[in-house]
Amino acid sequence: MTKHALPTWQPSAWGKAFTKSGHWQLALHDDIVTVTVGGDTTATAVEDVSTVVVTRGLFWSRIDVQVGERGTRLRGIRSTDAAAFDQAFTASRQSLYLRQLIAEFDAAAYQATLWLNSFTAALSQHLQTKGWLTTEFSTDWAARKTAVGFCHLLDEPLLRSHIAEQTAGIADTIALWAEDVRAVIARENQNHLERETDECREFFDNVESSLLTPEQTRAVICFDNRMLVVASAGSGKTSTMVAKAGYALHRNLIPADKILMLAFNKEAAKQLQKRTRDRLGPLGLDADKVVARTFHAFGLEIIGQATGRKPSLAPWLDGGGDLEQLGLIVDRLRATDVVFRSEWDFFRAVLARDYPDDDGAKSDSGEGFKTSQGETVKSAGERMIADWLFFNGVDYVYEQRYEIETVDAEHAQYRPDFFYPAIHAYHEHWAIDADGLSPFEDYLDGVAWKRRIHRSNGTTLLETTMAELWGGNALTNLGHELTERGITLQPDAGRLAVGQKPVENTLLLGTFRTFLLHAKSNCLTDEQLGARLAEQAHGPVRYRDASFLRLFAVIRREWNEKLRADDCIDFEDMLTLAAQHLENGDWESPYELVMVDEFQDASFARARLARALVAAPGRHLFAVGDDWQSINRFAGADLSVMTGFESWFGPSDVMRLERTFRFPQSIADVSSTFVLQNPAQITKSVVSSTAEFAPTVEIMTVQADTAVAAGIRHRLTELHGRVASGAIPSANGRKVSVLVLGRYRHQSSYLDGCKHLSDLLEMSFTTIHASKGGEADYVVIAGLVSGKWGFPSTIPNDPVLRLAMPQAEEFPKAEERRLFYVALTRARRSALLVTIDKRESRFVMELIRDQGVLRTNAIGEELKSIVCPRCGRGFMVERTGKRGPFLGCARFPRCKTTLALDGSESVPVVKPVGGYRKPFTPHRRNR
Repeated sequence: MTKHALPTWQPSAWGKAFTKSGHWQLALHDDIVTVTVGGDTTATAVEDVSTVVVTRGLFWSRIDVQVGERGTRLRGIRSTDAAAFDQAFTASRQSLYLRQLIAEFDAAAYQATLWLNSFTAALSQHLQTKGWLTTEFSTDWAARKTAVGFCHLLDEPLLRSHIAEQTAGIADTIALWAEDVRAVIARENQNHLERETDECREFFDNVESSLLTPEQTRAVICFDNRMLVVASAGSGKTSTMVAKAGYALHRNLIPADKILMLAFNKEAAKQLQKRTRDRLGPLGLDADKVVARTFHAFGLEIIGQATGRKPSLAPWLDGGGDLEQLGLIVDRLRATDVVFRSEWDFFRAVLARDYPDDDGAKSDSGEGFKTSQGETVKSAGERMIADWLFFNGVDYVYEQRYEIETVDAEHAQYRPDFFYPAIHAYHEHWAIDADGLSPFEDYLDGVAWKRRIHRSNGTTLLETTMAELWGGNALTNLGHELTERGITLQPDAGRLAVGQKPVENTLLLGTFRTFLLHAKSNCLTDEQLGARLAEQAHGPVRYRDASFLRLFAVIRREWNEKLRADDCIDFEDMLTLAAQHLENGDWESPYELVMVDEFQDASFARARLARALVAAPGRHLFAVGDDWQSINRFAGADLSVMTGFESWFGPSDVMRLERTFRFPQSIADVSSTFVLQNPAQITKSVVSSTAEFAPTVEIMTVQADTAVAAGIRHRLTELHGRVASGAIPSANGRKVSVLVLGRYRHQSSYLDGCKHLSDLLEMSFTTIHASKGGEADYVVIAGLVSGKWGFPSTIPNDPVLRLAMPQAEEFPKAEERRLFYVALTRARRSALLVTIDKRESRFVMELIRDQGVLRTNAIGEELKSIVCPRCGRGFMVERTGKRGPFLGCARFPRCKTTLALDGSESVPVVKPVGGYRKPFTPHRRNR
């Protein structure tokens, strides 16, 4: 170590003492400042001196020495001596600081050497005994490295010469220390991956019937604490899970009885258990002890172990019994609670049918709003009131001419919104907000004029406002006013106009059941749901959602009471209780590796349980799923659990299985492009080496719903003939399989009349939801039409669900889009999409417009398919006008888009969609 010389300084002048008595002396020697004042000497180490301030004059200067809270002022020193002292003191402080830095560096270098030796030994031992260097390992050693405090010293300029003089050993420490811990671990893990891939080649070649891909091999060898494997459809995720369990046993990383596989239903759990035993048993591995359970069965075990009393699940939860029980609860409430009956019936008859639909079927389109009584009103608020009046049997007339003439130079004849003949009263619904303001110019002047008309003529005026209606008070207040004036309200859900049927009980009960699943899974109280309503809902949606929550609170109370009466719990309570017992330490999980299948279907409660299972150090979570196939929202699935994996489980290794073994590249391209229109989906590039059987994706258009079955039968007959002739190869010694998929169960009749083809074709029907995990050589997707029973459906995903879910999906028809992706990717060779002329699904139009998918008629002839560039919902057809032939949208006059025959935009430029509509009076549109 370099020895640094110490400065000394002795003043040659004497001055008056600060206390004005005696003399003072100031000295600096060996880093000691000595001050003598009037015979009283104080010696202070340089490092203990707080400040030395020299105030210079022309000839004489002043020095202030501060030691802690004690200060000494020395006057009358020559300025040259004061400057010399200041320089010497500064040099002494710098020298002292450098010595301290060097001492700190030497101590830190020693600790760094110890850390490096320990880190190297731990790294080597972990690789030998546990394999993959985990995030937990990395985080621990990175924190230890930071605690040593060596990094900042390496960048200190004052230490450069000292560092350059270090021995080779310290120099090596410095060089190694400069490397980031995570970079070192990543390099070692890559080396480990390559070694294990080579050393375990025989295992990887035999663990499954097909060789594992490099993607699968990496997912198997990687044993990080938290892993999410994003698997493409047909990419072999089950093979990966089984291989990972086998690898853990093969390398003695984790005992068999400490491996847990969790599935979402009994059949999947049985298949996992069987597949594990069938594949690992012949390799001499202890597969029988690997545990495969459903979340529900395992949750019950946890509660039983934690409490000593295993609970019972309500026997009426499975097989549709939950909806039946919910129906019984609603029936009982309707029979015993007048208020509930009235609100339920109105919700079912009016509010539930008005699902906000981005197809525009019930939007403010410029054509008005159809009421239950059959007239067309001008605003959503007016329709709400009209439907409520009709539902309650109140006789009214919409916009009847006011009984007294009001025409003058500035006003047309006055027509109030509603007139009640039975009590001879008028009713105006004002577009006024909670602050008494209107969004329309001069609107309040019109309100004042109408009120003056009634006052001057002595006629009765009832009033409601937009703010009162959407706030939930208007109809209640209106009911009181009508009742006080002699009208008896007689609610009747059956009192509906033709074509205005209530939402089916099963559908409505399904919405309430789904909401109950999410609310209980997310542990949301009625108060918390109310707070979410206040934050998220506005306008008509707020009124509808508030009514839903009032009904839901009563239904949930009765549901929980039924569970208590039966001494049972439901699935959501079971998962929540199991997670609570784990979090509270009531039961310690023995499992070191927890694997979760179909993770895209995880609910909040399942995610919480999985997190609690691996909370202890040294545990591993291996979750496999495909967010593109998340289609079980109705059963409580919450996609944000997968897309927000790290926010749930902490730093994670996210891998992808992008090679599919099921379908050809053309289907991969079409389906991937389609589903990735939703930017919230996790991006992956699906690749395939499967042979093409053109056309792999084709759209068949028939003329009517009655022609769908015939069209499908014709195409399957053609397929049968080509198989019989050998034009289409057989499927490895079995029949060529055909799977007809429908969005709804009632579409199963599309296979009627095809039995005569069963000698060469194995044909079956299933719903798309039920097809998950299945596949066939040829897939027919029927019912790709617009409307309520179309695809995408406008029914299942009621927007009220957003109030019970952690993160609502903003992308329109997001789950329906994923459902369509699932349908497309069931096909091994080809997918035929069936639609009806002029009722084409928006998904069909999108595939034609954006991806150029072939469209044909029932006998396979190609159809001209230029999608309207403006509305996107109709095809351009040839028409003839004054200037000759041109292309016009088939939805004319609803859409007036025109193109030249070559497909370019024609002149004159068309108006935007909806531009042709004659608008209603603007100030009444949104009341």
